[in-house]
Amino acid sequence: MSGVEVGAAAPGGGAAEKKIVRPYGDTTGDGMVQVSFTLPVPHDKRAEGAAVQLANKMGIDPAMLVHAKQMGDGFTFFVVYGRVNHLVDLAAVQVVERDFPLLSAKEVNAVVKQRLRRKLSVVGACIGTDAHTVGIDAILNVKGIAGEKGLEYYRELKVTNLGAQVSVPELVEAARVEKADAVLVSQVVTQRDAHLHNTREMSAAFREAMPAGKRPLLIVGGPRFDETMTEELGVDRIFGRGTTPGEVASYLVHALITNRKAARA
Repeated sequence: MSGVEVGAAAPGGGAAEKKIVRPYGDTTGDGMVQVSFTLPVPHDKRAEGAAVQLANKMGIDPAMLVHAKQMGDGFTFFVVYGRVNHLVDLAAVQVVERDFPLLSAKEVNAVVKQRLRRKLSVVGACIGTDAHTVGIDAILNVKGIAGEKGLEYYRELKVTNLGAQVSVPELVEAARVEKADAVLVSQVVTQRDAHLHNTREMSAAFREAMPAGKRPLLIVGGPRFDETMTEELGVDRIFGRGTTPGEVASYLVHALITNRKAARA
């Protein structure tokens, strides 16, 4: 199991100041990592040799093949364990930090009721050919996920869940009918970057259909989105894996009420 080793620290020596990390598996600083991948070849000795060669080209040296299994006709899944010499500079890592406070359901309801003075309308869907509703249901449905209630639980939110395989024109029309303040789209299918194409199509359609001041907040989520791509994809926010309903609800309050009020002040 890989972890990280602190290789250097800024003056003061505190853990928060440490900047350089190295993977480790068995002992601190050994540089060991574990990777998995599939090759389009049947499982035999040559396939195993190809997996090790690929791992070597990835900078894993020595590379040890620890698992190989045929995955259907002509495909083999591999797990490789070995050493890399790379270091990671934490100061150079770019991520999207949460820039809004986490609120409880009670706090969200109070802010919406007191400041918006109407229910906040949310429309959610999986668009294109994506039929995987687990993600959107976890955020929207009252049962939520991991013991946390979904947005349907919030009495001051009006939630419309359109489900799976919704076309972009259908989504735009539903947002118009429901007078949506925010549109939430979940994308799990990522083959040939379908999630990126669908998101760009959606954002373009909303820009064409509605003037800037009338467009709902556009939010997408899924396990393979890069959270730094909001501007490139034409959306307001991207949520990655592990996002909770409370995070989404808190962001909605922040973006639609708190931020807008501050901007007008």
